[in-house]
Amino acid sequence: MIQRVVGSDTLRFATPHVTTETLPDGGMILRSAIPLGATPRCLGDLLRGWATSAPDRVFLAERDAVGSWRRMTYAAVAATVRCIAQALLDRGLGPELPVLILSENSIDHALMTLGAMQIGVPVAPVSTAYSRRSRDFVKLRAVRDQVRPGLVFVDDGAAHAAALDAIGLEEAELVVVGAPHPRLGGTPFAALTATVPTPQLAAAEAAVGPETIAKILFTSGSTGDPKGVVNTQRMLCSNQESWALGWPFLTDRPPVLVDWLPWSHTFGGNATFNLALRNGGSFTIDAGKPAPGLIDRTVATLREVSPTVYFNVPGGYAMLLDHLERDAALAESFFRDLDVLFYAAASLPQSVWDRLDAVARRTVGRSVPMISAWGTTETAPMATLVHFAMDRPGNIGVPAPGTEIKLVPADDKIEIRVRGPNVTPGYWRRPDLTRALFDEDGFYRPGDAVRLADPDDPQSGIVFDGRLSENFKLTSGTWVSVGALRVAAIAGCDPVVEDAVVTGHDRDEIGLLVFPSLAGCRSLCPHLADAPLARLIAEPAVRRALAAGLARHNEGAGGSSRRIARAIFLAEPPSIDRGEITDKGYLNQRAVLGSRRKTVERLHDRGEWAEIVLPA
Repeated sequence: MIQRVVGSDTLRFATPHVTTETLPDGGMILRSAIPLGATPRCLGDLLRGWATSAPDRVFLAERDAVGSWRRMTYAAVAATVRCIAQALLDRGLGPELPVLILSENSIDHALMTLGAMQIGVPVAPVSTAYSRRSRDFVKLRAVRDQVRPGLVFVDDGAAHAAALDAIGLEEAELVVVGAPHPRLGGTPFAALTATVPTPQLAAAEAAVGPETIAKILFTSGSTGDPKGVVNTQRMLCSNQESWALGWPFLTDRPPVLVDWLPWSHTFGGNATFNLALRNGGSFTIDAGKPAPGLIDRTVATLREVSPTVYFNVPGGYAMLLDHLERDAALAESFFRDLDVLFYAAASLPQSVWDRLDAVARRTVGRSVPMISAWGTTETAPMATLVHFAMDRPGNIGVPAPGTEIKLVPADDKIEIRVRGPNVTPGYWRRPDLTRALFDEDGFYRPGDAVRLADPDDPQSGIVFDGRLSENFKLTSGTWVSVGALRVAAIAGCDPVVEDAVVTGHDRDEIGLLVFPSLAGCRSLCPHLADAPLARLIAEPAVRRALAAGLARHNEGAGGSSRRIARAIFLAEPPSIDRGEITDKGYLNQRAVLGSRRKTVERLHDRGEWAEIVLPA
């Protein structure tokens, strides 16, 4: 057992112990020597357990429409969930008639999800970007056609009216929390929560088991229609047991989470929410997001609630840092009880890591461990886990207890594959896609590349090495590792780059499409505090900062596979309709390159275009 002193307490990590099996093709299989052991039958058992052992502990909290706090204890959540389950039972919903959810994160959203899963009714939470930010609703129609729901749950019928009209409800019942649909109306959610449970409910609850489908989670669909990933109770429960074995400190005190990550995605809907449920923690729903205007809601919540475990994506940390660095009271509230900072979805730039560490040391006199993991929607989500101290970003850990990791040579890369109880049985109503998902040994193939942090010591962990499909060759035949280069470029060009896409496939040099940081650009142009992004990226100070950042990066880059020859700012943000970005803010490199071909051509045609930025 590794123990790390945090303040006056001791933070306990399980000591990594990895076994290896060498394969004939030069690959290997890595396994955790920590046995997984027994797992709960279903999430419903966890909820009922805490409702009995800690009935008055707050499970869920959120601000209501007028800014007041709404809190529900484990006992209250369990009782309400039974009422909803009975209402769904009365309506004849079941494994083939799922619930489609169009809602931001909320207590009512959680209650509906738990109520459906209580009796084996799959839930399909869909990104509200598909219904509120989309213009054509093509992806939402594709989801509706695949799910064929028996009930559609929306947090606001009026807000989703255009989307509902575009996709049609067919035979599904509409249930609304807030305003009804202007034309269709809808059943008030309160009618479900007021349903009186009957003796038949117990039998339905008892029928739920490890193989029961809990959720259908849709991937971003950047290469076609969104795919519905089947998530079983076994996947969700085994994942949380793995987490608890790697992080035994979770049982030392009930975790406190403040979280915005969308429940339509596996990171927020499975990892963070279920971590609170499995360990009897309290989950405060953050109504903010790492976006201009919305980040202020996150800041307001963190002033009042001090998390013990904090989850975010790199872009979220970067935006939060702008507030933590200049607001000592916020920083004190944020770091006061914090055990760990967790990042995922993309690599954390070194510059963000260093800034977080500096604020923590200044505020509480110590570093807060920053750790990560790796997985996908198909692994619910965790397959590898860091349960040891890290001194820099990039390491994604070792195989989680119960999970096998196969490393397979693939050209100049190493492909990672996964087998275990956390892996999906396949895609919802898509047997064709399911067949292509696994290799001959039953290992799931996500298409990612990795490498060992230390080739001679598997205990040292695995480093993410990009998507196999994203890497490309220059005309010289040199491979470009897109994932690592992107992270290095963002760090080198701080503070003007929010995210970036690497270009240069079948060309003789590398380019960069830059999504600018609004806050970073404004920091260089204080006289243009309210200027739009298109104006800011044309400012000489911003262009000089990008040119200098490219030069800094190139100084230590090495060969042609890492040197960036040219860059261009993009004034248009990434599009959800074009599949360029997910609802958690992760860029899809291939989708951006495909939808912005003309910009890429302009960047590389060697013309003297004014918008092209060259290294200083």
